[in-house]
Amino acid sequence: MTLLSRWELKDFDPGTGLGQGAAKQDGEGWLPVSAPGDTYLALVEAGRLAHPYQGRGEDPAAWVRDREWWWRCGFLTPSASSGDRVELTFEGLDTFASVYLDGELLGRTDNMFLHHAFDITEHVRPGENHLLAVCFDPPAQSVGANVLPIWSAFSDRISHSKRNQIRKAQFGWGWDWGPDLPTVGVWKPVRLETRPQERIGGVRFDTLVASAEAAQILITIESPADEALMVEVIFADPDGAVVLHRRLQSGDASLELTLESPMLWWTADLGDQPLYTLTVRLSADYRLLDEIRQRVGIRTIALDQSPDPGEPGATFFRFLLNGHSIFAKGACWVPTTSFVGDTASEPYERLIDQAVSANMNMIRVWGGGIYEPDAFYDLCDRKGLLVWQDFMFACAHYPEDDAFVTSVQAEIEQQVRRLRHHACLAVWCGNNENQAIHRINEDNTGVTSLLFGLKLYDDLMPALLEQLDPARPYRPSSPLGGTNPNSMKAGDVHNWTVWHGLPPIPDDRMVGEFRTDPEGVSYLRYAEDTSRFVSEFGLQAAPAQATLKRWMESDDLHPDSEGFLARIKDEARKAYAMMEPVTGLPSTLQEYVDFSQWCQAEGLKFGIEHFRRRRPHCSGALLWQFNDCWPCVSWSLIDYDGVTKAGYHAVRRAFAPILASFRRADDGRIELWISNDGAQPIEGVATLVLQGLDGTERWREELAYSVPAGGHAIAWQGDSPQGDDIVLRVWSIDDAFEANRYLPVTISRLALTPGARPVASVTRLGATALRIDLTADVYLAFVHLTSDRSDLTFSDNHFDLAAGEARSVVVRARGPLGPDDVSIRCWNDRGS
Repeated sequence: MTLLSRWELKDFDPGTGLGQGAAKQDGEGWLPVSAPGDTYLALVEAGRLAHPYQGRGEDPAAWVRDREWWWRCGFLTPSASSGDRVELTFEGLDTFASVYLDGELLGRTDNMFLHHAFDITEHVRPGENHLLAVCFDPPAQSVGANVLPIWSAFSDRISHSKRNQIRKAQFGWGWDWGPDLPTVGVWKPVRLETRPQERIGGVRFDTLVASAEAAQILITIESPADEALMVEVIFADPDGAVVLHRRLQSGDASLELTLESPMLWWTADLGDQPLYTLTVRLSADYRLLDEIRQRVGIRTIALDQSPDPGEPGATFFRFLLNGHSIFAKGACWVPTTSFVGDTASEPYERLIDQAVSANMNMIRVWGGGIYEPDAFYDLCDRKGLLVWQDFMFACAHYPEDDAFVTSVQAEIEQQVRRLRHHACLAVWCGNNENQAIHRINEDNTGVTSLLFGLKLYDDLMPALLEQLDPARPYRPSSPLGGTNPNSMKAGDVHNWTVWHGLPPIPDDRMVGEFRTDPEGVSYLRYAEDTSRFVSEFGLQAAPAQATLKRWMESDDLHPDSEGFLARIKDEARKAYAMMEPVTGLPSTLQEYVDFSQWCQAEGLKFGIEHFRRRRPHCSGALLWQFNDCWPCVSWSLIDYDGVTKAGYHAVRRAFAPILASFRRADDGRIELWISNDGAQPIEGVATLVLQGLDGTERWREELAYSVPAGGHAIAWQGDSPQGDDIVLRVWSIDDAFEANRYLPVTISRLALTPGARPVASVTRLGATALRIDLTADVYLAFVHLTSDRSDLTFSDNHFDLAAGEARSVVVRARGPLGPDDVSIRCWNDRGS
């Protein structure tokens, strides 16, 4: 096999490239580009375009989408054995592409999510040089004449781009967190290989039953029905010991196997992630013709939607992993960059490690992005992170004509066959928000109408999954449940009462009005949520100021500048409604960063603690969103450069297996809850202290607690503390859970000691690591370590430090690290 990676590109007026010899080896002005790769970045490298992320570079890049782009490369035909075929495979072309070989048209493509294989045996001879050329037409000129409805109750982001009529990453034309940069080019690898004509059609691995004592697995093989061919099946355990070795005559077959004392796959919070190896070979007269090798995990996954006896009229929505009910803790994932073909900027391992380190056990791959590459799912397999996988449809009506449906059918078949063996894959989902937005639009306008796309979600997808992956749950949309798609009585919910001000939907109808005032969008309204499973919720925050400085012009480093506002793709003033009652309004960029990050952290902490206390009635919290595709202000926990926001660390603490949290009851009293997401009951002692900000103790109690697996205990109830100079704190004597606190007033009203700072000492742990020990004489809020570098990780960050408290933070870097690389800030001294 040969990877065709060295290409060149050139743009033409639409419709003129072929006539100017672009499909032949002539012409000047061609620029080098790698495949997979990205047209924008090739232009940046050649000096024809400023980086679209740099400064105000987004708008000046708009011309790229309107040009006709040609990519081409030469190759030498490899030798082939008698009877073998020469095959040219494109794993992804983005998007309306015509493929030429030596000037002759091989075929056309119109779906970036499909791979395309061309048999070129009759077109080439071993040892000959050939030219491969691909013409990419402008998307706007390639869309058909279909006219689909627009939801009048929402901003129209579709009429201009017509993105919903194109099988292409939907976020590429801009979202409320992403730039308007529709990509074009060879975005996935291109392979040239000689291979036998006979091949394995597919392999499916299913765990039918799984327990510590035994597991029942099913291996399904599709192969040619040819008596001259043989299929060999080898199944090896994680240590390499062969569990099954079977030779079969070729043809479709199923093998059922019972394993004693299997090594089960669990999420990172519940156990280990052992992976078995399944190898299937097709041969003729001992000549290997084809081989498929998969790393698989033995585990069952199911979705319990039975009636909830504790809340009559409602149902559960909880995932069962190996029969064990879990609380899904995680976030929604967007593409790691707008330039989806740029493999150099795919920080998958870092991001997956950060998710697991934040005590997450599930990631939702959102339906407006891309089906992520194999490396993403391999990492989730290895590191114990379940994947909620949307199909790539989001926030729009979609066509139902035969040509569109046929393309989608091929897309679904390919992606399901590619991903179904992964242990991490928990659920398939038809789209993001289409049914929910449609219903809100109907309720808001009073007009009942048809949702285009139901043929895909209700007919095509479930039928294909029943054939290709029947054991895994399927959801037509997210959110979906009850008589209203966003009902809190059943299914999953997207809570956008907080931040966007949408009225909540306790059952069938919205209750209340659309509100954008501070009280209407307050994160305290998470306490009204009685959902079964919250698959989107969140608040925006700015990235680190150092990240903004790396990407913005110095004149734009102000919250009211045009350049800064261009990095807020949602309504910019919404953040002020969030900040005003909590922190006050910012006047500088540093204050904008501090205030928005504090509000995001406090809001997510409040919401997650509420959702977890509702277990088993609520069984999941997937926040919006985990990562960014460019340097911007968004709902992410981790900015584009990889720097964690305050919200990341608040979420890590709130998602910890054992959580101590304070709840303000309806009668005004305060409750201390201990929540246990582990598989075993726990017992311990908690220390509860009411303390002045100066360190003076008002009272202290030692509280014994006992909590069942997956349950809660209310360890204490008492009067709500009053005053702006006190804090109610709880910690574990044996570090069973992380310390927590209850502040009677907002941070802007807290009587902090101005100018106070932590006392710090630094210990070098090696060339790339430091330990920073911090202590405080008075209460310090929002203590955080910062750096101008983006490659640092912190074992802890963005925390309050009480008088007399000590805390250690380990800082690690990818290169040499010294004390001068780290600064320490806190709310008390933020004006200094």
